Amino acid sequence: MPDTPTPPAPAPLGPGALLRLNAWLSPSYPVGAYSFSHGLEAAGGAGLLETAGALQSWLERLLLDGAGVSDGAFLAHAHTAVVDGDDAALRAVHDLALAFQPSAELALETQAQGRAFLRQTRSAWPCAALDRLAAMTDGPVAYPVAVGAAAAGHGVPLDAALPAYLGAFAGNLVSAALRVLPIGQNAGQTVLARLTPSIEAAAAAARATPLDAVATAVPHAEILSIAHETQYTRLFRS
Repeated sequence: MPDTPTPPAPAPLGPGALLRLNAWLSPSYPVGAYSFSHGLEAAGGAGLLETAGALQSWLERLLLDGAGVSDGAFLAHAHTAVVDGDDAALRAVHDLALAFQPSAELALETQAQGRAFLRQTRSAWPCAALDRLAAMTDGPVAYPVAVGAAAAGHGVPLDAALPAYLGAFAGNLVSAALRVLPIGQNAGQTVLARLTPSIEAAAAAARATPLDAVATAVPHAEILSIAHETQYTRLFRS
């Protein structure tokens, strides 16, 4: 039998690339991530997330069957399109990422953060890839596509950018949970630590997913993101 091909070694993550990732995905980067909960506030209001274990299970499903894999796939395909210099492929990824959102609030979540990320990063960390993405749209910008384009444009390897993005996604939701759920900071950080295998699995699945096979299977979470639009009291925009 022929030998199984050895997968290529991950590209090295240099200090400059690491600093860029830390800056772009930091809670202090001005994309407004703190104002979104991805429907988690509605789930908490429905009494579904009363314990740290319930929160962990909820976030695992979002990572492995929801936006973790779908947004991760959009980021991966955007990164590849920029590396290949294929603007048509970049446009296709961006158009699908915008159309893929299951509710008005989740569409707002990706578009608001995407616009802010593109604007801020073009100002502070300019590159030709972001200029080309900006030329494709005069309105909505899909957040994972903007991050993927920036990472590729600045030589940040996909092997680093993808799990870092998903880790930031999970971290933002844990931060939101601490504000609306009866869960303390220590429990929240324990949940985030225990999500590491799911973040790694979601990154691997996202990278292996063809663009025409991107899908989600979290209908309860998506329905709650719709219900959040009419929730009586709200801290978050989604």
